[in-house]
Amino acid sequence: MIPFFIVISVIMFQRLIELVIARKNEKWMKEQGAIEYGTNHYLFIVLMHCMFFLFLVLEKISFSRELSPIWPLLTVVFVVAQLIRVWAIWSLGRYWNTKIIVLPNVDVVKKGPYRFIKHPNYLVVSIELISVPLLFGAYVTACLFTLLNIWMLSIRIPAEERALRELTEYESSFISCNRFLPKLLNKYDN
Repeated sequence: MIPFFIVISVIMFQRLIELVIARKNEKWMKEQGAIEYGTNHYLFIVLMHCMFFLFLVLEKISFSRELSPIWPLLTVVFVVAQLIRVWAIWSLGRYWNTKIIVLPNVDVVKKGPYRFIKHPNYLVVSIELISVPLLFGAYVTACLFTLLNIWMLSIRIPAEERALRELTEYESSFISCNRFLPKLLNKYDN
């Protein structure tokens, strides 16, 4: 049970740090004239993430399952996902946020993981919402929040892409890049 609470505490601490970064970036971007989109669904995303932790803890305590037999693999998947998250946040710099905030007429960031995939952070969240519960045997939480996340992303991603298309050269910047499947580098890429 101790490893479980250590992992959950680390993830929650990470989320708090991300919220501090997001708040700072939001302030700077709005001072530069950025526009916020998707305010109607943002509260539901926050609620979903809070409920994820609650359900995960309740399921773990209620059923007291052991670590998954494939815990080394799930741990590696989780750690790699976290490294990609840090890479994505670092790559976007001041433009990274938990909200949809777009600064008009700026160049779309196409470095870091954004060279390969349009939404690396959403991919990381998706991986996390399934790998962490599976790691600790919380199968109901894994299934429920994977489905909720798919539903939320079906609202969130189109809203974000619409905002980016309206205010930037987003469409032409990502001609050969998929939403979730990485584009592999080849000799013809710049």
